[in-house]
Order: sequence, then C-alpha cells, then structure tokens
Amino acid sequence: MKFRRTAAAAAAVLSLSLTATACGSGDEDKIKIGIKFDQPGLGLRTPDGDHEGFDVDVATYVAKELGYDEKDIDWKESPSAERENMISRGDVKFVVATYSITPERKEKVSFAGPYFLAHQDLLVRSDDNSIKDAKDLNSKKLCSVTGSTSAQNVKKDFAPEAELQRYNKYSQCLTGLENENLDALTTDDSILAGYASQKNHQGKFKLAGLKLSDENYGIGIKKGDKELQGKINKALEKMVKEGAWDEAVKKHFGPANYKNEPAPQITEKS
Repeated sequence: MKFRRTAAAAAAVLSLSLTATACGSGDEDKIKIGIKFDQPGLGLRTPDGDHEGFDVDVATYVAKELGYDEKDIDWKESPSAERENMISRGDVKFVVATYSITPERKEKVSFAGPYFLAHQDLLVRSDDNSIKDAKDLNSKKLCSVTGSTSAQNVKKDFAPEAELQRYNKYSQCLTGLENENLDALTTDDSILAGYASQKNHQGKFKLAGLKLSDENYGIGIKKGDKELQGKINKALEKMVKEGAWDEAVKKHFGPANYKNEPAPQITEKS
C-alpha cells in the first residue's frame, strides 16, 4: 500500500513537471514586440485586430530572421512615454515604434539600426495659411505626445512662445486640430503623412513641408544586448538588399505621395 502511494505521488510530480515544461516551451516560441497601435502607415491596430504599417513590416521581417513566424509575434502597444520602461522591464524583446535614436535615450536602452530617416514637420489645417514657418507658432497652440521630443525641439529652437499641449496619443492631437482647439501638430513627417492620407482625413490637413530635424528611427533593445543588436542589424541590411524595405515604403507611404529618404546606413554597432 505504501509503495502504491509513493508511486502515485511520483507520477503526479512527473505530470506537473511535464505540464510546466510544455507551458514554458510555448512561451519560448513567442516573441513580444512593441509597436504603436495608433499611427496610420507605421503602426496601426485595425478594427479586426490585425496590425499594419511600415514599422510592423520591419518588425515582422526582423522577427522572421530571428526564427519567429508572424503567427508567433505577440504585439504590444508601446506609447512614446513607456518605450524605455517596457524594454527595461523585459515586457518586450524589442521596440519598433518610430523610436528616434537620441543620446538621452541611449543612456537607458540600446538601439539597432537606424532603419529609417524622417524629418520633423508640422501638420496644420488645409485652410490655415498662417503657419508657413516654425517661428509662426509663437503664441499658437502646438500639440505632440507625452514622451516625444518634437514639441520641445520647436519651443527650444524656433518658437519659445508656443503654447504646448501634450496628449498620450497622436490621434488625440489630431482631434484637437480638426476641432480648431489646436493650431498645429508636430512630429515626424512620416507619421503626419500617415494621418493625412487616411480616407476620413484627406483634404482636411496638410504638411507644412519643413525639415526641422533629422529623426533616425532605431529598434530599441535592452541596454548592452550586443548579441541581439548584431542580429537585428544583419536582418535590416538583408531587408534593404532584398528590396523588401523599398516595397514596404511604397506600400505604406505611396498613397500620401511622401518622398522618403533612402535607407540609412547602420550606425548603431557594438
């Protein structure tokens, strides 16, 4: 009787062990990637739950080169103000979310890339001809998102008297601009082009056409992870060489007649 109880207990332990191993294996087959959920043309979650955009295509390509199929990707929304925290906590393996490489950010995380070069610009209402230069923003209401450097750059370098408004998402800024509660939205031209090209926004907004800064988009990774940095850089170089990078640009930015810069050289190396 004692032997049977011991054998039964051992079998139960073995069963639990196998179950735990199976669960762990399933987790290892997934990769968590941070993207934006509200940026048309770059990172957008559609009503049916899919994800689309240039950043999504880049992230999917990189994940494939790392050994993950598209079905194995667990997309995580990464608001601008939370990107460093999500990377540091290990919530995501990497972040592809219009993430400009800056010295300040490199103190907290590392980057691979860059994979895209954008320029800061302004989005204004199509019937507003009062803003032709960044200096025209003095005494006007300027919007950007929390965690973004765009509005701070404008106030510091061009229009110190601009009234800054910050929201969690660009879509909130866009609503304020459409309702005339705001005068301009500032961020990268690639992001602004994505919004302006949406069917429900066509004809309502226009880009000012200013190149206020160079924004090199990088893929954010845990600080000091040189191995992952090297693998991602190789994936990006392959994507450009195969022509997949150009295809993604045309697919997502073509409808807005956005004139993108060529694929940038990889600079973030160990």
